[in-house]
Amino acid sequence: MERRKVDILCVQETRWKGSKARSIGAGFKLFYYGVDSKRNGVGVVLKEEFVRNVLEVKRVSDRVMSLKFEIEGVMLNVVSGYAPQVGCELEEKERFWTELDEVMESIPTGERVVIGADFNGHVGEGNTGDEEVMGKFGVKERNLEGQMVVDFAKRMDMGVVNTYFQKREEHRVTYKSGGRRTQKLRQALGGQVVLPDDWETTAEVIRETGRKVLGVSSGRRKEDKEIWWWNEEVQDSIQRKRLAKKKWDMDRTEENRQEYKELQRRVKREVSKAKQKAYDELYTRLDTREGEKDLYRLARQRDRDGKDVQQVRVIKDRDGRVLTSEESVQRRWKEYFEELMNEENEREKRVEGVNSVEQKVVKIRKDEVRKALKRMKRGKAVGPDYIPVEVWKCLGEAAVEFLTSLFNRVLESERMPEEWRRSVLVPIFKNKGDVQNCSNYRGIKLMSHTMKLWERVVEARLRKVVEICEQQYGFMPRKSTTDAIFALRILMEKYRDGQRELHCVFVDLEKAYDRVPREELWYCMRKSGVAEKYVRVVQDMYERSRTVVRCAVGQTEEFKVEVGLHQGSALSPFLFAMLMDQLSEE
Repeated sequence: MERRKVDILCVQETRWKGSKARSIGAGFKLFYYGVDSKRNGVGVVLKEEFVRNVLEVKRVSDRVMSLKFEIEGVMLNVVSGYAPQVGCELEEKERFWTELDEVMESIPTGERVVIGADFNGHVGEGNTGDEEVMGKFGVKERNLEGQMVVDFAKRMDMGVVNTYFQKREEHRVTYKSGGRRTQKLRQALGGQVVLPDDWETTAEVIRETGRKVLGVSSGRRKEDKEIWWWNEEVQDSIQRKRLAKKKWDMDRTEENRQEYKELQRRVKREVSKAKQKAYDELYTRLDTREGEKDLYRLARQRDRDGKDVQQVRVIKDRDGRVLTSEESVQRRWKEYFEELMNEENEREKRVEGVNSVEQKVVKIRKDEVRKALKRMKRGKAVGPDYIPVEVWKCLGEAAVEFLTSLFNRVLESERMPEEWRRSVLVPIFKNKGDVQNCSNYRGIKLMSHTMKLWERVVEARLRKVVEICEQQYGFMPRKSTTDAIFALRILMEKYRDGQRELHCVFVDLEKAYDRVPREELWYCMRKSGVAEKYVRVVQDMYERSRTVVRCAVGQTEEFKVEVGLHQGSALSPFLFAMLMDQLSEE
């Protein structure tokens, strides 16, 4: 403010609780208002010489406040506002505009008013039809929030001042995220995603909007270069070195050669400094979760770099012959996984049945969807529908409302969208055995993120019903198999101290997930007291499931999957734990 010679400044997102005025140094004082949740918050910063001119302070809410001044005989009202962001509920937006209207109506006619607010909207370029309230230099397309601003200006006979001056875009926009692509995606989807009643239409709207707004990546894996320590200084030095190299190539003078050599040495120094700084920061962050992730990512990258073969394009057939053509490699992958996922181990069929639990199931609530959405991690590979969970997180309450409606329709009909039945199977090497042998790979399914959300909602309800024994440590919340290992070690030490024999049995279930008989799964669910409605819902998740294998040479043809649990599913770990718990009891 001092540098730009600003005397009065409206600020938003102060996030300080309380309603006070405090000196903030450099001759400025802040009047602010915020709530205990430390959300939102508005304020007005004044130069100290104007503080004595303040006649009235109105703190309406954590989104609206106003100050009244008397300056040289003129009454001036300054209003600070913070409109709800794109994606917030309509009720919250209407409450903000109602509060702002009430403040404006309380100001006597003849007094001057200036509103300094973050309206979180775009009024759009051009002013055709709105010449009386705005200029031609708005920002891109007008969105719903921008229309609210224009309507408000017309009601109050005011003008959107910053649209009258032609400036660079970065000086007209208060916030940009990824080139404003996230905001554009919200804007493009916000009015459409809750309207269609069927999943197919909604999914296509999302994909089409994503292609237009965000573009389409090549999907190619980047070269494995260790550049996590990279910074702007290194980038700048390398760019200057490249230019010097081009200059020397065009004119081989001694002066150009010396300039290039000097820049080479400078790049080496910058790289060394950047690496040292990055490692120092990494060491200080090792005790944090972010530091652990960075270290794991670095170790994994170096492990890949140390492998003789990083990507296998040829594999062996049943008889050990190496297959080289793309068609034969694809056929082999399909043959292997199709056999694996449709073959059951020999077992005795159950003769006795179990009574089903018929009970009323309550509708899915919004808070259940919010919790499931919160548990979903970002940055995960998408399934065949190409809709990442980030879309739903980006859309906020609009997504929660739509998903709640969608999941209730699925629950009621016991039929999920056909698109969710498809998956992509990616072979992951187990880091043991022959790298060209298919049996040394674990197949991970890339499934629809929206289906995974649906699975998480169902899983949360099943965990409230199914009681799994205390000794089950795998796939259980707030438990870990390391606890079981620790307990076993203590047990072994006590038996050794008492010079007594201890007999332990370790069972390694070959292809455990892939060979689970689904009839046993339905039996165990019913035996655990799960309502028949949920049994049928889970059965539907496995009906008509199909997959393709994505390997280094392309994708195979589609095939059915009729045995086992879904690898990579959000619900499968719990189902497997429940199954093993019931079988161990028997």
